Parts: sequence; structure tokens; C-alpha cells
Amino acid sequence: MPFCCQCGKPVQATDTFCAVCGARQAAATAPQTDYLGSINPRTAAILCYIPMIGWIMGIVVLASTRFRSDREIRFHAFQGLYLFVAWLIVEWVLGPVFRFPGFHFHPFPPVAGLLKAAVIGVWIYMMITVSQGRAIRLPIIGELADRSVSEQH
Repeated sequence: MPFCCQCGKPVQATDTFCAVCGARQAAATAPQTDYLGSINPRTAAILCYIPMIGWIMGIVVLASTRFRSDREIRFHAFQGLYLFVAWLIVEWVLGPVFRFPGFHFHPFPPVAGLLKAAVIGVWIYMMITVSQGRAIRLPIIGELADRSVSEQH
């Protein structure tokens, strides 16, 4: 039976605080829960490419202990994150650049829309190819993802 680190009274192994003095017990830790324990690796990779929200799954995959040593899944998580960054660049940087405020005539009106459609198309293409078990490395984004995975090992 463990004892309180402050007052020395007996405490349970699962107690976070001592019932007598209220001191936090260092040995009491919450059990680690792996939320990705039952998910298929291919499904995790597909979820990293969901348009606009796949970045959340990418961060979850990179933070999980289950996929810490799986280079392929980590690659897809990084590539999905970098694809989301490409979306943000198109949305926040290139979109306003191609909208000339104050002018009624826009010389490049569909450019930002076409770039957004291209990024969404790449997301969908990646979801399809990953679901088929193929690993596609995108030209610039794939190289960045490969570097990110290799730097972590």
C-alpha cells in the first residue's frame, strides 16, 4: 500500500490527492488511452486527406503512440498537413492577390477559384489512391513530407 508523499498516511494507488492532507500524489497517473487503437492504418491515412478537416486527423496521427514507428502513415499525415497549408496559401494569400479591390474589371477572376478546386481535387485524388493501397508522393509537398518523416527518426 502506498503512502502520502506529504503526510505519510496510507493512500490508494489510484488516488490523485491524499484524503488527509490534500497533497497531490506523484505516483497517481491516469491510464493512457489510445483512441487510435482500433483504427486501421489505411483508414487513418485516408482520414488525413479529408478536405479542410484532415489536418486534425494528421495531428492526431502524429501525436499517437500507435503510429509512432509507422513511416508510411506518418508520411500521409505530414503530406495531408502540407496540403492543408497549400489550401491556406491559396485561400489567404493568392485569393486576395487576384482580387484587385476598387476595380470593376478583374483580369484574373477565376485563378483563385481554379487553384482552390485544384487543391480539393488533389485531396480527393489522394483519398482514392490511399484507399487503394497506393502511396503517391506529390511533387513538392511529398518531398517536404519525406523530409519531415526522416527528421523524426
